[in-house]
Amino acid sequence: MAKARHALLGHMGEWGMTGLADTAVLVLSELFTNAVRHARGPEDRLVETRYERLTDGALRIEVHDANSVRPEAREPSVDAESGRGLALVDVLTAGRWGVSERLGVGKLVWAVCADDTADEVPR
Repeated sequence: MAKARHALLGHMGEWGMTGLADTAVLVLSELFTNAVRHARGPEDRLVETRYERLTDGALRIEVHDANSVRPEAREPSVDAESGRGLALVDVLTAGRWGVSERLGVGKLVWAVCADDTADEVPR
């Protein structure tokens, strides 16, 4: 997880998107944790991340894993110790997240972070 956060922050620095860093790191953490926590076997624990700067200044975060089970947002009980991650991702991304198929086995979960205060891209 630390390597994924480091890579994300490196890309965001290069792209002039540091104003979005806190939100993006939190979204990445939630998606990455879900991928690791809900894997069913050793082969499912392979997790890959991808980051893309979109033309509108937003950031797309992808977390790929070999498990084909799709995550679903749920409403946990008030005293539940987990189960709020996707609800948090939904709020932080204004509902811009989803699950897609990928080449090979598994799935990718993606989220788009945008912020009006993102740094200008150096020219």
